[in-house]
Amino acid sequence: MTEKLVSPLLPHIQGYVAGRWLTTKGTSASAVHNPATGQLLASVPSTSALEVEQAIEAGKLLLAEPPSLEQRSAWLATIATQLQTHADELGRIITLEHGKPWREGKAEAVYAAGFFKYCADNIQELAPRRVDRGARTDSWTVYHRPAGVVGLITPWNFPLGMIAKKLSAAIAAGCPSIIKPASKTPLTMIALFTLLDRELTFPAGFVNLALGSPSVIGKVLCEHPDVPVLSFTGSTEVGKQLIEATKHRVKRLSLELGGNAPFLVFADADLELAADQLLANKFRGGGQTCVCTNRVLADASIADAFAALVRTRVAKLKVGNGLDADTDIGPLIDRAGWEKVHAHVTDALRLGATLVHGPKATEPEGNVKAFYPPTVLGKVNAEMACWKEETFGPLVPIAEFGSEAQAITQANDTEYGLAAYVFTRDTARAERVIARLQFGHVGWNTGSGPTPEAPFGGMKESGYGREGGLEGLHEFTEVQVVTHP
Repeated sequence: MTEKLVSPLLPHIQGYVAGRWLTTKGTSASAVHNPATGQLLASVPSTSALEVEQAIEAGKLLLAEPPSLEQRSAWLATIATQLQTHADELGRIITLEHGKPWREGKAEAVYAAGFFKYCADNIQELAPRRVDRGARTDSWTVYHRPAGVVGLITPWNFPLGMIAKKLSAAIAAGCPSIIKPASKTPLTMIALFTLLDRELTFPAGFVNLALGSPSVIGKVLCEHPDVPVLSFTGSTEVGKQLIEATKHRVKRLSLELGGNAPFLVFADADLELAADQLLANKFRGGGQTCVCTNRVLADASIADAFAALVRTRVAKLKVGNGLDADTDIGPLIDRAGWEKVHAHVTDALRLGATLVHGPKATEPEGNVKAFYPPTVLGKVNAEMACWKEETFGPLVPIAEFGSEAQAITQANDTEYGLAAYVFTRDTARAERVIARLQFGHVGWNTGSGPTPEAPFGGMKESGYGREGGLEGLHEFTEVQVVTHP
C-alpha cells in the first residue's frame, strides 16, 4: 500500500549535483516506508557513481576561490533561520520516515538549526591568526584553509540532526560537500536540499546530495583522490571498513561510531531525578540513539527502589504512531530492529535476569511488526548480550554494583566510549568517577546529550574527531603556517 508523502518541501525526489536536481530515473531505487504503518512513502532513485564523480569535480573547481568568511557566515545564518521557520514540516517528514513522535522530530529541526547558528556566530575563529615573535626575527601567520571536497555520511536515527553537525562545519570551513544520507530516511535530507536550493545562493557544486547504495557512493568517496576528508556517523563495523578502504589514500576520517552508555546511580543520588532523567534519555527516538543509556548500574542498596521508580514511569508510556499527539514511543525503524531488542530480552531472561516491567511474551502485531513495548529488566550481568552490545531499542537493563571502584570497572567494561551518565550528590565522588570513565561525553546528574556549543565525540572504538564547539569548527580545515619577515 502506498501513502505518497506529499510536502511543499518535497517537490523533487532526486539527488542534487552541481546545482541541479538530477532527472535520471534508472532501475535502481530505494523504497522508503513509514515504520508505523508499513506503507510506502516514496521510491527514491539512486545516484550513479558517475554522478558522484561529477559532484566531486564540480566541488573541486570551487576550491580555487573559497567563499569569504562573511559569505559563509551569511549562508549558515540563513540555513539556521530556514530550519526554524520550517521546523513543523521538517518534523512531520522525520516522523513519517523514522517513526519518532512529531514533537521529537520538530525538536530535532530546532536542534539542527543550533549548529548552523553556532558556526555562523563563531566563524571568526577561522580567521588568520598572527603569532607573536619569539627569539627569532621572523613572524608567523596561521591560516585555516578548506581541506577540500568532503564526504558526509549520516545515519537514519537523526536524519537532520546528524547532517547539521557535519554540514555546518563544512560550510564554515569553505569546503564543498557530497552528502550521503541513510537509505531508510533520505526524505528529510531531500527536504533540506529543497531549502538550500530555494533560499540560498550557493555556487553550483558547493553542496551535493547522493542517494542510494552505500557501496556505490562510498566506493567513490573512499577512492577518489579529490576527497581528502570523510565524516561518518554509524556502526563501528562500518567505521573500521572505512579505515581499511581509505588507508591507501591517507584520508582524514572523522568517525562517530557505536556506543554502550552506562548510567551510574549511587546510593546518595536523587533517585526521583535519576529516574526522570533516565526516561528522557533512554526513550528518545525509541531508544535508537548512540548516546542513550544501554546499561543502568545501580548501587545494590538502592537498586530495587530505583527499579520501582523506573517501572512506575515506564508503565505510563504510550507506544504508537508518532503523528498521534499522545504517543511517547514510536516504532522501531524496521523488523530487524524489533528482532534485536527481542533477542536481547530473551537472552537476558534465559541467563537469570528478572522482568521488572514488560510483557512476559512479545510477538509483533499486524503487518508492521516494528512496535516494541518498553521493557525493564533487573539482575542483569556481564554475560548477557544487552550488556555487551548496543540494543538500540526501548530496553532498560539494570545491573548492581557494590562499591565505587566496582561501578567504574563495570562502566568501562566495553570497547565503546561514547557517552556515560553519573548520578550522585557527592561532588568529590562525581569528580573522581568521571575522571576515570573512558567516555567522551559524561552527564553528571543529567541525561542530556550533545549541544552545538560543546565538542562531542567518542573514545576507544566509538571513534575519533569532534562535532560541535570550537573543536568541531576546525574539523574540515587544513592549517597552513606562513613565515614572513
